[in-house]
Amino acid sequence: MGEQNQQERTLKGVSLFSGAGIGDLGYRAAGVHFLNMCEVEADRAALAELNFPKTKMFIGDVGEMEDEICRNATENLLDTGDELFLMTCTAPCQGMSKNGQGTLLNNIRRGERPKLDPRNRLILPALQAALRLRPRWIVFENVLEMRNTVIEDGQGRVRPILDVLFHTLTPDYTGDAYDVEFADYGIPQRRQRLITVLTRDPAARRQFESGNPLVPPRTHAKNPSGRLKPWVSVMEALKDFPPLDAVDESHAACPDKPFHHVPVLDSKKYEWIRHTPPGRSAFDNQCVNPACLFEGNSAHGASHGSDGINRAHRHTPLYCERCGTLLPRPYAGDGKGGLRIMSGYTSAYKRMDANLPAPALTRNLSYPCSDQKVHPYQNRVLSLAEAMTLQTIDRYGYRWGPLKTRRGKGSRVQPEVPDSLIRLVIGESVPPLFFELLGKYLAAPNQSVSSEERVPVPPRYLQGRLW
Repeated sequence: MGEQNQQERTLKGVSLFSGAGIGDLGYRAAGVHFLNMCEVEADRAALAELNFPKTKMFIGDVGEMEDEICRNATENLLDTGDELFLMTCTAPCQGMSKNGQGTLLNNIRRGERPKLDPRNRLILPALQAALRLRPRWIVFENVLEMRNTVIEDGQGRVRPILDVLFHTLTPDYTGDAYDVEFADYGIPQRRQRLITVLTRDPAARRQFESGNPLVPPRTHAKNPSGRLKPWVSVMEALKDFPPLDAVDESHAACPDKPFHHVPVLDSKKYEWIRHTPPGRSAFDNQCVNPACLFEGNSAHGASHGSDGINRAHRHTPLYCERCGTLLPRPYAGDGKGGLRIMSGYTSAYKRMDANLPAPALTRNLSYPCSDQKVHPYQNRVLSLAEAMTLQTIDRYGYRWGPLKTRRGKGSRVQPEVPDSLIRLVIGESVPPLFFELLGKYLAAPNQSVSSEERVPVPPRYLQGRLW
């Protein structure tokens, strides 16, 4: 979808940590015209610039470019007489903690200061930009682990990142942090994110205080009731794609469909996958010796050790416990001329369940050894075209090239974007369909939402949401 003139004279936005602009496609479809975007990675910024040609692109660190971003947005708003409708912030998630927040804070109280990831502090200049630009709505998107993350605030105090966020923006803004499952919005992918929404809009604040959520109502559910529909399965989403097979080059690509091709697997890995049943891992494959076909070989597993770390079992049998035949399970050399079961978790070399939405797509979506990345019924991984469908990117006419990348004072044109970059961008992005629904909801939030349609909020945030 191209940018439309009517969008440019209505809702204005600023996007920070924009990536390749995938999520912002949804906001644009909802009527938001982004005045500027900011992304530190040059190749991601070039993709965003290609797809948002009327948006000013800042390439660099948000903290270093805060003044320029705010100045550019303010000048644009003064020219049109508009206010800023939306500011989005998708700060890096790699440093978000999986550890318990309480444990971290207790250690600090005992004088045991943890090593904090500096990337988590990138939210601070975004908060300052929000105070300066005063958008009507602010949306932060990140992993669920953001709830457990602590940072050092501007005064050198170590505090939960959500406390810093809400304390900084209150009382001008009010809002909440929501655990969102994208599959609950008709997206054929189980991908969870923390969506934190704040507003200074008077009508929206009144609605919020009366119990109305600041995220749109769910439309789907795993076990639907009322007006909710069933989740969209990966089988339903991919049913129109021509079949592929990773056995060789002639079967691994469909020349008539762009990006519908997959890596050829070596014969060993192909055999592991070929014998893997739907919804199972190759680590659990049973005997394929025609004279035996024993199906009672011990399955793979994992357990927590005394140190609390969850590790895959190393004693999973590699040879049939009845006939001694090598099982079609992932293996490697043991360094002594023999074979051993490969190190890997129960979700490695695992087929997707065709009757469920796909598991979350990651930057490793093209590797069968990654978490549940094997096609639900064909002997291969997903193609990039299929990944674009599961991520809902294909609905928005996204362009992947030619790519013009800035380098110093010059630039370089890249006619074809490598598959490796596309795979990374898909894995880093979020489904734009959700943000289209969110953008439309923010533009008209006064909707009645039934109890089964509401996104649940953890009790402690219900109690403290106004801070």
